Amino acid sequence: MIIRTRGLTKRFGDFTAVDHLSIEVEPGTIFAFLGANGSGKSTTIRMLIGLLRPTEGTVEVDGIDVIRHPRRVRDRIGYMGQKVSLYQGLSIRENVEFYAGLYGLAGAELERRWGALRERFALSQAEREKPEDLPAGIRQRAGLALSTLHNPRLLFLDEPTAGVDVRSRALFWELIQDEAGAGVTVFVTTHFLEETDYCDWVSFIDAGHLIANAAPEELRRRYSDGYRVDIEGVPAERDRLAALLPGGRIEATPSGLQLVLPTLEPAALAALERLVADHPGTRVRIEQPSMTDVFRRVLAERAASGGEP
Repeated sequence: MIIRTRGLTKRFGDFTAVDHLSIEVEPGTIFAFLGANGSGKSTTIRMLIGLLRPTEGTVEVDGIDVIRHPRRVRDRIGYMGQKVSLYQGLSIRENVEFYAGLYGLAGAELERRWGALRERFALSQAEREKPEDLPAGIRQRAGLALSTLHNPRLLFLDEPTAGVDVRSRALFWELIQDEAGAGVTVFVTTHFLEETDYCDWVSFIDAGHLIANAAPEELRRRYSDGYRVDIEGVPAERDRLAALLPGGRIEATPSGLQLVLPTLEPAALAALERLVADHPGTRVRIEQPSMTDVFRRVLAERAASGGEP
């Protein structure tokens, strides 16, 4: 594991911000860490990157005991906060040179590294501009580029798409997925719960407690009524579908059939494709359980249990 915490706790006087948090993150994955404002997300990140000392527990990042060696871990990570860490009054290029100096990058090596990032993040035209004069989407791309300037093994991104338009968010997630595809581990927080579908693993935190911890599809299976599949034009295929899709619920509708499936496995998709191929003109519409609804049910079940983690 590239991140491992055990019983991680942080108290500020009588207030417990993070309460015995135990998580594990596999290398090369995109790990979503979610929760409402004040849930303990930012406090956890600050402990993971060595900026805040835990009250109790252990935390290890890339094989380093962060409590004992907080400075050593910072050379292994990239960080982009809720407010992009670009200095106003300096151009993007001047920001690059400043951050490069912190990591000992200079000369030909800096030009090689920044040249590749400038092209990949489409920053050539903005390089001489100041951050305050640029649109939010370009500032976010520049912030992500700078956080990867020193080739970190692990990226911490705290609300990286806040304040940008939908198109810029999609482009930004393409870049994040590229990083993960190259072997970088990405630890990300977001308020846009639908973005968890870009992630390999999702953890929900509430009032400092870990309340859900699984892959997105597993969370949908546990905390939703399942996928709804509306099929128009084939009311006579009910028995066939029941045999092809065990575990699902099938009901007749005025226009055909509705299936409710706990998960949407490849076998189910293949069965639907065969059905459409056998009956030209058949229309299929699939409604995926939203992660917002999943999160609401997670919170409702926690409340019903008396707030026990």
